[in-house]
Amino acid sequence: METQSNVEKRLEKVERAIIEIQNKIIDTDSIINEEERKMLNESIKHEKEGKLVSLEAIKNVRNKAG
Repeated sequence: METQSNVEKRLEKVERAIIEIQNKIIDTDSIINEEERKMLNESIKHEKEGKLVSLEAIKNVRNKAG
């Protein structure tokens, strides 16, 4: 039977391993594919050119038409 000290040491080792794994995991939500990158770049370009329409403006048009 393991002593409490041995169990604590093993738990600490497991905890360090988990932390190491967590630090190496890539957040898949932060990865974008080529199509998404193009859409993002286009959106940034449109924002700089003042071509974006706010959601509020779209809602107002829908409410007036509806």
